[in-house]
Amino acid sequence: MSSDNEQPDEPAAAGGPEQLALIRETVRKASVPKAKPRTWRGAALAPRLPVARVVVNKGVLHLDQYFDYAVPAELDAEAQPGVRVRVRFGAGAHRVREGRREGGGLIDGFLVERRADSDYGGALAALASVVSPEPVLSPGMLALARAVADRYAGSLADVLQLAVPPRNGRAESKPSPEPLPPPPAPEPGTWGRYGRGPAFLQALAAGGAPRAVWTALPGPHWPEELARAVAAALASGRGALVVVPDGRRAARVDAALTALLGEGRHALLTAESGPEKRYRQWLAVRRGSVRAVVGTRSAMFAPVRDLGLVAVWDDGDASHSDENAPFPHVREVLELRAGHERCAFLLGGLSCTVEAAQLVESGWARPLTADREQVRQAAPLVRTVGDQDLARDEAARAARLPSIAWQAVRDGLKSGPVLVQVPRRGYVPRLACERCRAPARCRHCAGPLEAPDERDLSCRWCGRGAVDWHCAECGGTRLRARIVGARRTAEELGRAFPAVPVRTSGRDHVLDAVPGRPALVVSTPGAEPVADGGYAAALLLDGWAMLTRPDLRAGEDALRRWIDAAALVRGQGDGGTVVVVAEPTLRPVQALVRWDPAGHALRELADRAELGFPPVSRMASVIGRADAVRAFVETAELPGDREVLGPVPLPAPPPGRPRRPGEPPVGESWVRALLRVPPGSGAALAAALKSAQAARLARGGPDQVRIRVDPLDIG
Repeated sequence: MSSDNEQPDEPAAAGGPEQLALIRETVRKASVPKAKPRTWRGAALAPRLPVARVVVNKGVLHLDQYFDYAVPAELDAEAQPGVRVRVRFGAGAHRVREGRREGGGLIDGFLVERRADSDYGGALAALASVVSPEPVLSPGMLALARAVADRYAGSLADVLQLAVPPRNGRAESKPSPEPLPPPPAPEPGTWGRYGRGPAFLQALAAGGAPRAVWTALPGPHWPEELARAVAAALASGRGALVVVPDGRRAARVDAALTALLGEGRHALLTAESGPEKRYRQWLAVRRGSVRAVVGTRSAMFAPVRDLGLVAVWDDGDASHSDENAPFPHVREVLELRAGHERCAFLLGGLSCTVEAAQLVESGWARPLTADREQVRQAAPLVRTVGDQDLARDEAARAARLPSIAWQAVRDGLKSGPVLVQVPRRGYVPRLACERCRAPARCRHCAGPLEAPDERDLSCRWCGRGAVDWHCAECGGTRLRARIVGARRTAEELGRAFPAVPVRTSGRDHVLDAVPGRPALVVSTPGAEPVADGGYAAALLLDGWAMLTRPDLRAGEDALRRWIDAAALVRGQGDGGTVVVVAEPTLRPVQALVRWDPAGHALRELADRAELGFPPVSRMASVIGRADAVRAFVETAELPGDREVLGPVPLPAPPPGRPRRPGEPPVGESWVRALLRVPPGSGAALAAALKSAQAARLARGGPDQVRIRVDPLDIG
């Protein structure tokens, strides 16, 4: 046997020098020990950054963190940050912070980061598969989703389900078109009617990031004005995003953008598009082929590149608040995006919410309004009819129309259609003063009063009884609550005007548009069709039914719905007239007569500041069984300056109607507690609620507790 320094004997067969050199090199390589590849249970791992950090698609709060997985070598190329993956949640998976394993099977997730090592000391489970190599989650969108989850005391996985649409393989396999060059800066057009309108467009086109609250003038021009704002952002080489409440208004903005910029420069993201087309358009936006988006609520997370403008239209519409956890609102999400991406912000509407007024009052945004002369030219003439007028008017006994309304209908039908707005079915007004129709409020917290009869009044917010109630406005002691629906109104008007066609638009059948010929159009709020050339007149009936809703926003919502309908009527110079049947002295009615929604919002903001109501304060609701809600509130480490209102019982849903989110199941009794904190403590409240809910879920238990930060309805 040879020593270590000896060479093997040369073979006897002749092979020449080259063959001998090859044999020696082969022997030399065999004598060098080979490095063992990194393995996971025998399988080779990725040679570089072998750890994938994943957010799993489980929206429970106690699992709201990242999990580490090993990256097999065969998935190294496809397993890039932002792609969808499948992981085995449980065997080998662990919490990054706690080091605990969880049980489960294969679930979906998003790969958010590749790392060289893991905080976990044990063996890691491997990625099961990469669903698609398409990166759908950018670092910016991940940061936004985390901010939204923290603000609403929710989980990151729940927000990502709202932000990233389901995958469609057919749409993903198709290439997106090449991006078009930026268009030229648009002319101001009708933006010239607003004092700072042209300057706002110039700032956008120059690459600036102005923030504005825009009170639009009545009439058909607002879709084109939104389109010009988008065009100005595109002219700067950046992208733009516009979110509207429903598909009808999205279609109007879509048509305006197409007319102004042509095809191929924007995407329309609405539910009506269908899953394949919607995902294909979403991918075109993510890939940078399309730089502008118009869509409904879920479009607030659209992955627009180099975002230059975010805009929301009619932020007071309830459709902007998502009914899926953690219940984010479009306005708040776009405010976060404007801050995260340092882009322009535009909040527009025919009316003005209290939240919009607060943005102006705080200096965060500037007002975009027209002068009074422009308002008088664009708005119709508004006339009022109060209860005393109805009582004295014999004509009001037929179809509930006073003489002034009869005359407005007759005159309007001579030149075009007449709109009749009736409060939608489903409004359930609680109690109001029989004499002046003012809402019945609690003397302790100003919450709405309710009762099966007048002998047992109680507050819906704090639960206190209201003994010897009397109206703070007129001193009356009797209460009332009733409403007449749209169907009956249409029948009455049909009998009153037998020669005129009557059309209805509401929940079951919504009309998009009606011709400019004489007709009566009876509509519920929000379903008013657009008339060719505008309506000749409009009747806003049963105004008290909207004003006496047991909600903090009753006056604001009533004014918004009235203005939305009245804005479809021709201007005063063209003979347009609106008759509103409501007490003339009430603040929302006066705001409608003056066409001053911004002034109404500022006065409402001042009142809320005095009473400590949102948006000056932050609120959250806790709903569930009485013992579960009480235990949750007592054990949560809430801020020291919080105030607890309630808990009070929640009414069961009426028989035959599907259960809505937040309502108790059939046969169960639920209560609700409202938590209120002053300015500056909202983040602490959300963090405390999230921590308490996560701890409760980790312990397990049969009782459900539902949390909602910034609930729309606190009445």
